[in-house]
Amino acid sequence: MATYTPPLRDMKFVFRELFDGESLQKLEGYGDFTSDVVDAVLEEAGKLASEVLFPLNRSGDEEGCTLENGVVRTPKGFKEAYQKFAEGGWCGTSADPEYGGQGMPKALNMLIEEMICSSNMAFGMYPGLTHGAYNALELYGTDEQKQTYLPKFVDGSWSGTMCLTEPHCGTDLGLIRTKADPQPDGSYKITGTKIFISAGEHDLTQNICHLVLAKLPDAPPGVKGISLFITPKFIPKPDGSVGQRNSLAVGSLEHKMGIKANATCVMNFDNATGWLVGEKHKGMRAMFAMMNTARLGVGVQGLGLAEVAYQSGLAYAKDRIQGRALKGAKYPDKAADPIIVHPDVRKNLLTGKALTEGTRALVMWVAQALDTAAKAPTAEERQAADDLVQLLTPIVKSFGTDTGFNVANLGVQIYGGHGFIREHGMEQFVRDARITQLYEGTNGIQALDLVGRKMGAHYGRYLRAFFHPVQAFIEENAADPAMEDYVMQLAKSVGRLQQAVGAVAQKGMGNPDEAGAASMDLLNLFAYVALGYLWARMAKLALTKQNDDPTGFYKSKLKTANFYMAKILPQTGALLSTILAGGKTLMDVEEDLFDTAFAA
Repeated sequence: MATYTPPLRDMKFVFRELFDGESLQKLEGYGDFTSDVVDAVLEEAGKLASEVLFPLNRSGDEEGCTLENGVVRTPKGFKEAYQKFAEGGWCGTSADPEYGGQGMPKALNMLIEEMICSSNMAFGMYPGLTHGAYNALELYGTDEQKQTYLPKFVDGSWSGTMCLTEPHCGTDLGLIRTKADPQPDGSYKITGTKIFISAGEHDLTQNICHLVLAKLPDAPPGVKGISLFITPKFIPKPDGSVGQRNSLAVGSLEHKMGIKANATCVMNFDNATGWLVGEKHKGMRAMFAMMNTARLGVGVQGLGLAEVAYQSGLAYAKDRIQGRALKGAKYPDKAADPIIVHPDVRKNLLTGKALTEGTRALVMWVAQALDTAAKAPTAEERQAADDLVQLLTPIVKSFGTDTGFNVANLGVQIYGGHGFIREHGMEQFVRDARITQLYEGTNGIQALDLVGRKMGAHYGRYLRAFFHPVQAFIEENAADPAMEDYVMQLAKSVGRLQQAVGAVAQKGMGNPDEAGAASMDLLNLFAYVALGYLWARMAKLALTKQNDDPTGFYKSKLKTANFYMAKILPQTGALLSTILAGGKTLMDVEEDLFDTAFAA
């Protein structure tokens, strides 16, 4: 069976020790988040995740959502769990206190999100989508819209969605056909069909408020003609209660590979009443406020699934007895040794542990930069932090979700045949993780964003936000004998990354296909180096504390850092080779040659 215990010790380590979370108290609005408060929040979130949400994960997957007579019902127990979630204030943890939120630092909030995703990702998507809608309205909504919707989002009585994709277009949103016709009273009539709408219809909240991309009659072609509209299921009354039903409805539920307990809907808008959010024809700017939040959130989903998959694989490896250790029986009193003695099982476990804990550190690096970008006292500090967020967002989304899927697959391998059987729970993590590599922009799109937009932005300013602290760490620790191996391996990988960035930039200027062909490998190279830097930092901390730690936490950190440096970071060499090989072998294959094996 799957198992999950919130990794509070490691969370406190990355928050407090690796990134000095207490320093966030110096930022405006965060003064109340003392160590005691942070610990209490994490403890309560852990209880919610493990005691309320995790027990519903498998049953929710097996039951799924149902649609009957236009009404979507979530699985048994979800309504009661959502009520506890909302009553506990978890819908508005990072929201502005002006609207009833707790004003929590993003760094702390992302740790809460991780626990929710580990315990029940499908459930977490309901409030998660609302959080994205909150961000868009907070940035671009009118004062009236903010007062109408944001307090309801924060208290959990209303929820929000993102309505982008249409049957004929996904990433290329310039092709959307949904129309918005202006009305004399300042509202708009929205008509069109949207697909893949997570939490599009359900029975958890009083109202569901859709942020819909549509085009006005005078819209210019392409993405420059897109506007954004808030289109609620029920029209709000002046007193804040729900009024008449809007002319929108769920057309069907998608039949999905995973996240079955989340209602993924086809939504039909038939002259539905909506109101413009932001400026006309500039809806993409507002929508990206949701998407950037969502991309980081999806990376955290991958992290959460990696954690629960690793924990479950570890528990099984310790319990399952089969065969003997290659050097002789480790447990001669038993009929066989636990499979954790076998080298390949240990490799799978250590790979999962190193990638999961490294990705948690990466997420925390970005989360703290988000807080700094929003709250730092000087423009220079805010800009430097935002540069790092811009650069690392596509890496967190892509590498975080690849990690979730890959660690879940390693978990299936550890379970062996039992991993392929539903009742043991591991195969659900694989299915749930698979969507994270697709939505909010496929991972290939994230790679193109990194190479095509982020690397060259502001003459490489984003890149400097990454390379400068990494290089400074290398120089500061180069003379420390205890850090020699870590620094040497990190420096080699940084050199490979710099060489790859230079090669892609040079080739891409003359031929964009060269940059595109290298983009995914370059993103992964970037991610491995980033984790190498963070593991070197974690090793430095562990070296100073391992002897005074009876729990073995720091010793485990050091051993895992050694594994990462020796067995995972060297993959940067292979990635550099594939990048330098160029895109010729990809792009020089004529289209009709792809099907020669089965052509008549």
